[in-house]
Amino acid sequence: MTGGTDGHAEDHGRVYQSRGDQHITEHHHYGGDGPEHGGPDSVRRPAVGRAPVALRDRSEVMERLRASVEAERGGQVYVLYGMGGSGKTAVACALFQEVTRERRRVGLWVNASDRASLRAGMLAVAADRGAGDGELLAARNGLRPAADLVWTYLDRSAEPWLLVLDNTDEPEILRDGDWLRTSPGGTVLVTTRRAAARWWPGAELQYIGVLPREDAALVLRDLAPHSGTTEQAARVADRLGRLPLALTLAGGFLSHQVIDPWTMDAYGDQLDGDERVQLIDRGADALSEADPRHLVGLTWQLTLDAFEVRGLPEAATLLRLLARFAAEPLPLTLLNHTDIGAVLSRARTETALRALLDQSLSELVDAAGARCVQSHGILLDSVAAATPTDLVPALDTTAVRLLDAAVPAVPDAGPHDPRLRLLVPHALALLGHIGGSSAADALAVATRLSVALHRTGDYLSAWETARTAADLAQRLLGADHRTVLAARSRAGRALFRLGRYAEAEAALRAVRDAQERLFGAGDTDTTDSGYGLQLVMANLGRREESVALLRDTIAGRCSTLGPTHPLTLRARASLLEMLPAAEVVTEEGGTLLTLPSECDRSLGPDHTVTLGARHNHAWALYLLGRFGEADREIRRVAETYVRRFGPEYPIVLAARQLLSRTRAALGHVAEGIELMTDVVARRERDLGPEHPFTVASRQLLEEYRSGRWRPPQPPGGLSSGSGP
Repeated sequence: MTGGTDGHAEDHGRVYQSRGDQHITEHHHYGGDGPEHGGPDSVRRPAVGRAPVALRDRSEVMERLRASVEAERGGQVYVLYGMGGSGKTAVACALFQEVTRERRRVGLWVNASDRASLRAGMLAVAADRGAGDGELLAARNGLRPAADLVWTYLDRSAEPWLLVLDNTDEPEILRDGDWLRTSPGGTVLVTTRRAAARWWPGAELQYIGVLPREDAALVLRDLAPHSGTTEQAARVADRLGRLPLALTLAGGFLSHQVIDPWTMDAYGDQLDGDERVQLIDRGADALSEADPRHLVGLTWQLTLDAFEVRGLPEAATLLRLLARFAAEPLPLTLLNHTDIGAVLSRARTETALRALLDQSLSELVDAAGARCVQSHGILLDSVAAATPTDLVPALDTTAVRLLDAAVPAVPDAGPHDPRLRLLVPHALALLGHIGGSSAADALAVATRLSVALHRTGDYLSAWETARTAADLAQRLLGADHRTVLAARSRAGRALFRLGRYAEAEAALRAVRDAQERLFGAGDTDTTDSGYGLQLVMANLGRREESVALLRDTIAGRCSTLGPTHPLTLRARASLLEMLPAAEVVTEEGGTLLTLPSECDRSLGPDHTVTLGARHNHAWALYLLGRFGEADREIRRVAETYVRRFGPEYPIVLAARQLLSRTRAALGHVAEGIELMTDVVARRERDLGPEHPFTVASRQLLEEYRSGRWRPPQPPGGLSSGSGP
């Protein structure tokens, strides 16, 4: 829907269209010789500035409103609420034009944005309905209650009417004079940004939000039909958040370019820049719009100014803080943390949020099982652009700390948690506009978030998060910054899990070389990249390189972290999987096979590193031909994994694959086939049929079924192969 204006100015020609259910054309022209403001005729036309070229998508809302103004009905109050620029006034205007043309109702339009306009407009309504000059003069001079006069004549009206109270963003002024009432003679329609039901007792509330994608694209095509295809318009509409006011301004801009016309694609490319709000508002020049309500960069400033007047400066502060994040659902838990006190009293955060919700600047949504707050992207961009520069450092620091508190301090393996993914767009948005002093901290949080996603098995999100975060931060920190390299290392680790081995090898090798050059071979970041690289080498069949890297990692971690640190124990446990059976029994002076007990003593039996050590220990026992011991150990590990992580988790499937081997080695081939059939099905569903892990699992299943599979021979003729 175009014409997302909630203000007033001179009228222009109008063409309204509602998809599928109405087609109305009406032209007006009013010049300077029209009735004076407040005269009887001034309320007979909508004071809406430039009316919409087309009304899109609002057919359901219009049907409900039409039903409310049927001639035999009256006494209702309907409230259209939503954020600035959502087109509430345009819906009201469309209804007004329809009922006055086709349903023979009297239409009465009052600008209720302030006390003076409301009072003048309502007295004009009384005059229109027959109030005499003496009565009006007495009301104007305070000699009789003005609202009583107005509603007396509305009640007496011989004709049914529709009264629109437009831009009622301060409902307090309606209460002050008891201006809002009901009458059997007609229907009242209010447009407002104030969403709280307490302001509208007995009224029916209707939310007016952004447009569906298809309709938003049609709005741009209505206004600028020669600038691009419907799909190109849809992509631009997405970048505009499908906000009617922004669509109107964009379409106006595109339609008025003469010397060097812009295409939809060219306009959309410019919207990706830092000054997209200024670009959108350039459309106001083409449409001759001067009212701040008709500019996306200013329409919400009216509300922020009102917060200051009403003694709610913390609401503006909270909105500025939200503007550091993305226009996506933000878990409310982020706002319920002591670190918010650096910019906003924690005790006043609830009040501030309620104010934003009340003004339709934000809304509460449920996402991934979490209660969240969400604000429109153009609103956040506008607020961010207008935030005083002296406030930005504190807001950036606070935003980083709040996000930091929401990400697990020590990410551990666990089942898929969709709530973690909610944090991704906010981490990336923060990096997209943060100052240099906080960039490293913000990147460290984003990298830890990538690790957390990785350890839930969400490898694609982990890769995208780490890669994008590194790209964003590199512009500020440089390619050789420690945190940038650490983020790229995590991206490489995720590529490995996605089965993209060649890319993973190239990424991890480049990062490790840079880290070794900058920080030394024993540095924790260098050894971490080396550990990831050895996993890739092992799965590429380059086992000697893998073992050499693994030994370097163990040596570096033992030196810097100590032999019993979880990361050191994890690397040592990997030797149980990587070494041939003959070497496992002699490694570390013959004590490597007792590593699970060492992990148990240091970390506890349920620690992920301990479970991983037992998993790898079972593999070593299997290679040694000790099938019964291997079977018992991997069965316990698999059962523990399933309890903790669920049946779909990647390491659960790896454990069940090893369990199928031990069952088959003990003569239970049918059971091994049953286990592997399930593993293959789950891996195909989760990783895809061409992932290397899926291919290896399918190959093992085929060997079982064909009878070609043989268990490993004990030392002396054993195999050194290791399944994924």
